[in-house]
Amino acid sequence: MRGRNRVRAHLGLFAALGLLALAPTLAQAADPACAGRAEPPRYQERVFPPWSHGRNNPAIDKGLVFTVPEVDDLPDFHGSLDHPRLVIFVGGNYYFAMAPLVAAFEKAHPALRGRIYYETLPPGILIRQMQHGGTITIGNMTWTVKPDVYAAGLKKVDDYIRRGWLQGPAVPYVTNDLTIMVPRDNPARITGLKDLGKPGVRLVMPNPAWEGVARQIRIALTKAGGASLEHAVYVGKVADGQTLLTHIHHRQTPLYLMQGLADAGLTWKSEAIFQEQAGHPIGHVDIPASENVRAVYAAAVVRGAAHPSAARAWIGFLRSPTALRIFERYGFKPAANGRKTHRPAP
Repeated sequence: MRGRNRVRAHLGLFAALGLLALAPTLAQAADPACAGRAEPPRYQERVFPPWSHGRNNPAIDKGLVFTVPEVDDLPDFHGSLDHPRLVIFVGGNYYFAMAPLVAAFEKAHPALRGRIYYETLPPGILIRQMQHGGTITIGNMTWTVKPDVYAAGLKKVDDYIRRGWLQGPAVPYVTNDLTIMVPRDNPARITGLKDLGKPGVRLVMPNPAWEGVARQIRIALTKAGGASLEHAVYVGKVADGQTLLTHIHHRQTPLYLMQGLADAGLTWKSEAIFQEQAGHPIGHVDIPASENVRAVYAAAVVRGAAHPSAARAWIGFLRSPTALRIFERYGFKPAANGRKTHRPAP
């Protein structure tokens, strides 16, 4: 209980500091004389999502741009809902790669320019949205959008084909490995997975309730330190407040690290590479192959998709040399060719 109160206190303090620091920004937003004035990024813009500064929004006409980090901010929803011609639901494991991927795809398919909408929520939450007919509520806004493509881990995509929510085949395209994300100076001196079980080492971990990566993480922890290490990280430290579980996905891991609320967290290596490339004060500790777990990402057309031709074109593009070069910037590796899974049901 003391741990939880400590976290609440930290969050309250950060919220208060954030609102105080944000006051000049809000005042400028209301002052037409300040429009277009170039200023250095403020604390909220450096620390809080979205970190893309509009690059992950494929809409052509963006109208009034009103994004206030930590206050009015929808970092996992991209594009325009005004009659999209391709809707992609993709697990948030590579939200940072979607902007260059979409730009390259639009170049090859100019008729779809500005008509692509995509979401990068965790795969489990995306499926729950699909189960609600594509309807989702964020804050005070409710909208409905039905996907044409669903992309996640290969096993999850296979499972949803079997359940009849997706059409086969599942098409794998890249792989990813786990890493330990830490603040750039690594104050807790983390050297490997076993260090995560030490008392006093504060963690932020993906929530098993909706993040599939938690399953791979538990396997890696067991490889490194047996069931006792996995239990310490995901049970003991959760109970005493030393492990914070994400509420959305591992976009929260670097956020908590930059706020000083945690010393380490397990994520996919690509995410740490992106944070480092973005210039954020984040580093990572490599996990040896003997303890690591590799993910294979795959995509499939959603059964009843409104735009099946565009969906198939996108999925084919994910295996193209152009797309693979983009993925490789963040440490992804091409998946094996010729993998066959479930075929469409008659």
